[in-house]
Amino acid sequence: MATQPEWKIPSSLQPKAHDYVFDLEQTLLSVAALTARIPEEAFTAETLGTVRAGNAVLINDRGLFLTIGYLITEAEEVWLRSNDGRTFAGTVIGYDQESGFGLVQALARLDLPHLALGNSAAARSGDPVIVAGAGGRERSIAARIVAKQEFAGYWEYVLDEAIYTAPAHPNWGGTALIGENGDLLGIGSLHLEQGADKNEKGHLNMIVPIDLLKPILDDLVRFGRRSTPPRPWLGLYAAEIEDKVVVVGRGQRSPARRAELKNGDIILAIGGKPITSLAGLYRTIYAQGDAGCDIAMTLHRDGVTFDVRVTSGDRTRLFKAPKLH
Repeated sequence: MATQPEWKIPSSLQPKAHDYVFDLEQTLLSVAALTARIPEEAFTAETLGTVRAGNAVLINDRGLFLTIGYLITEAEEVWLRSNDGRTFAGTVIGYDQESGFGLVQALARLDLPHLALGNSAAARSGDPVIVAGAGGRERSIAARIVAKQEFAGYWEYVLDEAIYTAPAHPNWGGTALIGENGDLLGIGSLHLEQGADKNEKGHLNMIVPIDLLKPILDDLVRFGRRSTPPRPWLGLYAAEIEDKVVVVGRGQRSPARRAELKNGDIILAIGGKPITSLAGLYRTIYAQGDAGCDIAMTLHRDGVTFDVRVTSGDRTRLFKAPKLH
């Protein structure tokens, strides 16, 4: 595993021990650096790369780490590095498409503190938090929650209520969102270059709330995924452009590509229900049934409105299985 590059958060943005009721230095030891290696032939290699690096958070005393799932999807090797420089192997335990969480089991005995799962629903805009990366205080930011609201990503991903924080952490993937009591409120997912309301300018982190993990944690540990049937997946990339929802890409080997959807297609309706937003598109697709169901789409292309039926899929069936140790 490669060593971490030398960098620091500016001291003015670092958390200060006297501002917290918990032991700051001890708490930050629960965040480790994560490096994952993915085979070149993996389904996600083209879009996410074959070497991925970020952070992971120890959440129990048995070596279970929580991270953001895109870092470890299809990984054949995972390495974790603690703040004291120790490096140890890990193995992928589970990945949840709906929330975006991923789990890694350390394959070594650890002597590190873990973070208790907090209550993200109780967090409010304006609350002080820490966005903690591997490397302790010098790689963590004293931040505030600036919004709690919906997030929709172009890759068929939607959260009813994501957490947005500022200032933004520069190495956001898998960071720990730590609340005022030293508990874990969420996991860092994205860096956004504008405000959560699309009008406020600035740099934010989007955080996946920890409450989304609680009902599925046992399933992820036991089965590697949630036990409920997977949602339908079309493999299209979409965006809101001039108040319309437009296809801007199609994944390789995806249902959208097989159905010959084209970039520039305007999505007017799903199952007869009008589509006016990206989040509305995903929720309407999910409401049609489980993965494998047919999705009736009304599209507009080159001045012509037409209907097409797309047989959805389960994207995880295209993923390489994790390497067992």
